[in-house]
Amino acid sequence: MIKTMAELAAQGETPEVLFWVGCAGSFDDRAKRIIKAFAHLLQKAGVRFAVLGTEESCTGDPAKRAGNEFLFQMQAMMNIEVLNSYQVTKIVTTCPHCFNTLKNEYPALGGNYEVMHHTQLLKTLIDEGRLTVETGTFKGKRITFHDPCYLGRANKVYNAPRELLSRLEVDLVEMKKCKSRAMCCGAGGAQMFKEAEKGDKEINVLRTEQALEVRPDIIATACPFCNTMMTDGVKTKEKETQVKIYDIAELMANENTIL
Repeated sequence: MIKTMAELAAQGETPEVLFWVGCAGSFDDRAKRIIKAFAHLLQKAGVRFAVLGTEESCTGDPAKRAGNEFLFQMQAMMNIEVLNSYQVTKIVTTCPHCFNTLKNEYPALGGNYEVMHHTQLLKTLIDEGRLTVETGTFKGKRITFHDPCYLGRANKVYNAPRELLSRLEVDLVEMKKCKSRAMCCGAGGAQMFKEAEKGDKEINVLRTEQALEVRPDIIATACPFCNTMMTDGVKTKEKETQVKIYDIAELMANENTIL
């Protein structure tokens, strides 16, 4: 059972890290599986962590990207007040949007924390010997990795997710547009929550086509929004029986009970 910050505070305890679940991980059924897989890995590594539970609110990222700076600051300051009340210093999240906002935009409003993306923390745990990777199901599978915008181009985190995939002994095949040249899945900038604008093709379909060009068995993601968009893209191309979409945490958890 995962404890909340309030429960630990009542016991006079402090966790090693706060796990920021995010809106997708809280409400989207597919994203909940990613959260479950990552929490499983943290427990396996013996990491003392906690969540905010009902005290967690949206970081304000969608509001800011949609142009509502006032709403963003309201949401951010409310979260910062909660985080600072628990004297939080270290945060990990599976969402690059939350990662970017907490890391780069909260300091200006009084929220100064060490913020890590889950792929960064998982790599650290492996390097420290606290987490052991079992190749299992995905060994030798042909996998391509889609770089999330707010993890890759915005924060220059390219190596951590790829090093995790290499530990799984998969056959990593890169898309022509990868790393700093990677294309958005189509969900960023609050586009996830609005209808597509006029054009010849949906962005997620175009990005999925780029992934399918390298003939992968699996498209690996590190963002719940990317996961949704790539999944929809694969369905649009009618390839859902041949190509699967998994977050890196799910690949590492590597258990049917998790997946």
